[in-house]
Amino acid sequence: MRKDILEYLLAHKGKYVSGQMLSDTLGVSRTAVWKNVSILREQGYVIESTTKKGYCLKSAPELLQPEMISKKLSTTCLGHPIIYLEKTKSTNLVAKKKANEGAPEGTLVLSEEQSSGRGRLNRFFLSPYAKGLWFSLVLRPTFLPMEVSKITLLAAVAVTKVLRKYKVECGIKWPNDILVNGRKLVGILTELNASMEKINYLIMGIGINTGITQKNLPDELKDTVTSLAMEHVRFKRNKLLCDVLVQLERYYFLAEKVGFDPILDEWKTLSCTLGEEVEVIMPDRTFSGTAINIDHDGNLIVQTSYGLERVLAGDVRVRNV
Repeated sequence: MRKDILEYLLAHKGKYVSGQMLSDTLGVSRTAVWKNVSILREQGYVIESTTKKGYCLKSAPELLQPEMISKKLSTTCLGHPIIYLEKTKSTNLVAKKKANEGAPEGTLVLSEEQSSGRGRLNRFFLSPYAKGLWFSLVLRPTFLPMEVSKITLLAAVAVTKVLRKYKVECGIKWPNDILVNGRKLVGILTELNASMEKINYLIMGIGINTGITQKNLPDELKDTVTSLAMEHVRFKRNKLLCDVLVQLERYYFLAEKVGFDPILDEWKTLSCTLGEEVEVIMPDRTFSGTAINIDHDGNLIVQTSYGLERVLAGDVRVRNV
């Protein structure tokens, strides 16, 4: 029903259409029309309404176009094929299901909205309709399982490099959150299926906040989350996705060919964690110090008052940020 209402409004974009006409034409109640128009507004469609004239679609959000993406994408692996969904619980969940069914490396799961998106430490990741790039990739890398933690750093480097080309002044908070002025712009989550000797598949989930505004954010996120729109960055979602996939593939192939060392070096130059005072929150303890480096495995090295600490996992908060 909502799709039919939207198609009718799109066909008459810029013109007023009465609720009664929509009701009669589509064979639904006027209450149903009103409810679905309200949902479309929540999804980013600007629809004006007046008592006597009805509804007028003024503008529509930029939706992802998988066919266009496939044609313009210059990668050889990542993004082939594309699974496009209007709404899902989590693109990572869909990607894992497809990987278990034998989906080839590079399979891209793309959704306009996630109802149960998750980030690191099982935190909820806000993913409203058409206001971000919410996607997951199926990867079947050849490197050893012990190196898998470095691929999240690889992804952070690739995405940061793309965003900086868009003039976004962003940096990487260990291990892979991308921040602008201390606020989170990008989240990355990798999930592994492997034996001791071999990686069966790896799911790389990425969420980039593009069109989120302050009114989209719950109170607890207003001071910690940002978006390209909030940073006044001009972009096209479809092109941005293609740019990210191209850069991801470049670094992914580089890691498979020569290893992670050059990528870790780039991570250091893009970091907003190194050199800063940090608080490290772990399940069994909390400590503070100065983040001074990452080691060969991508672990964070923190100088504390009682010596060096190597952080393999945990919540790292940058005090100055």
